[in-house]
Amino acid sequence: MINNNQQKAGYKYTSLGWIPEEWHLQIVGEAFKICNNLRFPISEDVRSEMKGEYPYYGPTKIQDYINEYRVEGKFALIGEDGDHFLKWKELQMTLLVEGRFNVNNHAHLIQGTGENLTEWFFYYFNHRELSTYLTRQGAGRYKLTKDALSKIPIPLPALSEQKKIVAILSTWDKAITKIQQLIPKLQQRNNGLIQILLTGKKRLNGFEKNNNRFLPIQSFAKEISDKNKTDIELTVLSCTKYDGLVPSLEYFGRKIYSDDLTTYKIVSKNCFAYATNHIEEGSIGYQAKYDQALISPMYTVFKTDDSVDDEYLYKVLKSHHYIHEYQKRMEGSIDRRGGLRWDEFSKIKVLIPSLEEQRAIADILNKGDEEVKLQQQRLAALQLQKKGLMQKLLTGEVRVKIA
Repeated sequence: MINNNQQKAGYKYTSLGWIPEEWHLQIVGEAFKICNNLRFPISEDVRSEMKGEYPYYGPTKIQDYINEYRVEGKFALIGEDGDHFLKWKELQMTLLVEGRFNVNNHAHLIQGTGENLTEWFFYYFNHRELSTYLTRQGAGRYKLTKDALSKIPIPLPALSEQKKIVAILSTWDKAITKIQQLIPKLQQRNNGLIQILLTGKKRLNGFEKNNNRFLPIQSFAKEISDKNKTDIELTVLSCTKYDGLVPSLEYFGRKIYSDDLTTYKIVSKNCFAYATNHIEEGSIGYQAKYDQALISPMYTVFKTDDSVDDEYLYKVLKSHHYIHEYQKRMEGSIDRRGGLRWDEFSKIKVLIPSLEEQRAIADILNKGDEEVKLQQQRLAALQLQKKGLMQKLLTGEVRVKIA
């Protein structure tokens, strides 16, 4: 029971908590159509012929064409696989699909009525915990059955208010989609710049007349093999495929390195280090944070001379072209377990233009990376703001004005 002190003006208390007085509570099966019977099975022959012609949707792996159905119309899709619902905080529980598409039999198709919008179902259940509605299907297996789905309660404002809220959230979705489409385009552009600038296929204005030289790494760098013999207490680093050198404890969340650090190598500031046995994955980093740090003895450490801009060289060594070069050299190694040691690595030739051109190239590529990071930050901010909006608008905590 809710006493008077708990009353909230303009709201009523329901099994889902407080909702506006004008809203009403219904179960999904009464407010929407569960249209699984509209799916038309596709024969093996047709599936083989039509594969890829229409968009495919399903809560399981996108390659899963087992029990696939052809559907046409506008629907909200919600999966039935129990494992999917355990990840409700990270995954969208629903999809909004319009047109002609394929779907597997692990998805329920939801359609609106004259009183309730398909989009309202889509947004309301987009990130909702529904694990309490799952039905046990054997040892460790659960699913959201059609019957269980039909009995889930959903708050419903008037159709005009549903339309207004859906329009607001759709605006945020469009902005999010725009950035999601922009980011890979920027990344593709950056990859193109890397390909032409780091291989000398294109020269920057003002540097066309300068000579380009392809030099072996050993001509401008030397291996550093200083060990931590006195057992100095320093930060232990690990090398990652994408982020380069990172503090091991922070990255893994636990200690994975040895208690005895006397055999570990010292990697000083402005030194490179790569995983000798895994460099073909791109595991090479540049140490610019600590005066000194430690790295596993399984790593190779080296330092360049003053003829090379380290930011430029780091871009070169992390490029796809050189990762492919590491792979070729390791595949040709007599002892694959030995990895790519300094003797072989140092023979790799890289483009070394003038120091000024190196810095200019690094500046262009850094600005490209910063632009991608900025858009990724904007995307994360929009997604967070939309999540907050959904929480407030779909529960009636914040009301919209209807003209």
